[in-house]
Amino acid sequence: MAPQDATYAPHIVSLVRKTWESHASKTIVKNPLPDDSWTDVTGAEARQQVDATAKGLIALGVKPGDTVAILSRTRWEWTVADLAIMTAGAVPVPIYDTSSVDQIQWICEDAQVGVVIAETATHASRAREVLDAGSTPLRDILVIDDGAFEALAERGATVSDAELEAALATVNHDTLATIMYTSGTTGRPKGVELTQFSYVRHIKGMTDEMHEIIFEEGASTVLFLTLAHSLARLVQHILISNGVVIGYCPDAKRLVPLIGTMKPTLLLAVPRVFEKVYNGAEQKAAADGKVKIFRWAAKQSIGYSRALDTEAGPSFMLRLTHKIADVLVLKKIRALLGGRAHWAVSGSAPLGDRLGHFYRGLGLVVLEGYGLTETNAASHVNRTDLSKIGTVGPPLPGLEVKIAEDGEILMRGEQIFRGYHRNPEATAEAMEDGWLRTGDIGSEDADGYLTITGRKKEIIVTAGGKNVAPAELEDRIRGYSLISQCVVVGDSQPFIAALITLDAEALPGWLKGKGWEPMTVAEAAQDPRILERIQKAVDRANRAVSRAESVRTYRILDEDLTVDNGYLTPSLKVKRARVLEDFAPVIDQIYQGKHAAK
Repeated sequence: MAPQDATYAPHIVSLVRKTWESHASKTIVKNPLPDDSWTDVTGAEARQQVDATAKGLIALGVKPGDTVAILSRTRWEWTVADLAIMTAGAVPVPIYDTSSVDQIQWICEDAQVGVVIAETATHASRAREVLDAGSTPLRDILVIDDGAFEALAERGATVSDAELEAALATVNHDTLATIMYTSGTTGRPKGVELTQFSYVRHIKGMTDEMHEIIFEEGASTVLFLTLAHSLARLVQHILISNGVVIGYCPDAKRLVPLIGTMKPTLLLAVPRVFEKVYNGAEQKAAADGKVKIFRWAAKQSIGYSRALDTEAGPSFMLRLTHKIADVLVLKKIRALLGGRAHWAVSGSAPLGDRLGHFYRGLGLVVLEGYGLTETNAASHVNRTDLSKIGTVGPPLPGLEVKIAEDGEILMRGEQIFRGYHRNPEATAEAMEDGWLRTGDIGSEDADGYLTITGRKKEIIVTAGGKNVAPAELEDRIRGYSLISQCVVVGDSQPFIAALITLDAEALPGWLKGKGWEPMTVAEAAQDPRILERIQKAVDRANRAVSRAESVRTYRILDEDLTVDNGYLTPSLKVKRARVLEDFAPVIDQIYQGKHAAK
């Protein structure tokens, strides 16, 4: 049982209410309009919306301890629902908006969900199939786009303030704050139980450690990562609790123009977004006939950043060429990111050394972090006063780390989950003498900064007995602008190979930049000129590893790996097991001759 320590707020709602009270007439939220401008929500307005929604849920029959699911893209209404459910004493259960009927059915059954708050008619139709099947306790589906919140406010008008406060009074440190379902890279999602104390402890620790970012004058961000993912949800609560203005972006395709109009001071993204920005800038330069200038400028940015980590620092000549690169290229990319952001937080997967230095060189320090849903999203993050590119930083306050003999990262602490929902066997398997077995392999330096080298379950053991962590090779190969995804294979085989997909969005601009004729992805996958360049990207990646670990051959797949076709999780991680299963014939073909093509 978590201690009822007066050092920490009793629950998330109390933290948020306190901030909204002090920001009653100030903007705390921005909602996007069709023309990419924004409407503002003040602290007083936010409090009124949340309380009215909570009263509506109570009138609907939601009781303390009940579970209510949220099936929606990232938008302000998601947050209203989240906080309103907790205010009513109930437990929010996020569901990815891309989830299938079967996935929704599983979560509603496992979490015993009685009410689903869905965003659109499409989302509601999937939930309706679950309701109609009658295999879960689901009884009500509320649709945001059909006026669900307005209807709840009207319905809750009969619920008094005293009744609302009585429901909230049932919530304390030990109360279940949420059941967050894992994204399912290794099988059926498991429900991770996180308490209110886990959140308030994390919020205080992160606030103390990241105060320079959080309390910056005019601090703001554009939030587009799905709130059904633990990282976005935790960061959202940290920012809201400290009055940082959040602009909600429900559609990633609108991210760049919305960043342009909001001009945030902080960016929160996953590595693939930073890759896309870099690759997009390179493609535009190629289309304008300036690709050589872009690549030269990128080299100066990376070199300048690397030199910052040396005792001598950047030389006079490097400082000069860096300033020229900034005028020609780098400042344009800063403008693309709003022009005000000089901090970014990246999680979910490794960013990579090259991109980390590129962005720092142009003035955007990307603070990489690490964590699991089981650690309430974050366990480590680089600090503003010392950021070590290539690491995920030291542990956050309240967490201990040790490295097992086989290299696995073990953790324990106050923010760790209390177990998997209705799954004691999985909980027992994940814990060892009070330590969480993360499943990740890594090492710590003298400052406690952690470097992740791979997933324990993903380690490839070749026929020759060589252990290969695929992540480093995959990240380097995927860094090439024409490549979308890469999955390294070779378990029990004589050499390492890779499955590669081409980026359909990047292809037209890439071809135009080369002055080549337009072609389809299928045609590009067979074009000798493109295959030659893909091979060069593979060769560059191989320089970082030994001969035994290097990719000796590759195959380009006919389709990309996406969220829509089920090969990526909503947080853009590859579902490796499914890829290996579905593309087994391709892998078998690679190894039929039992020798490498190169």
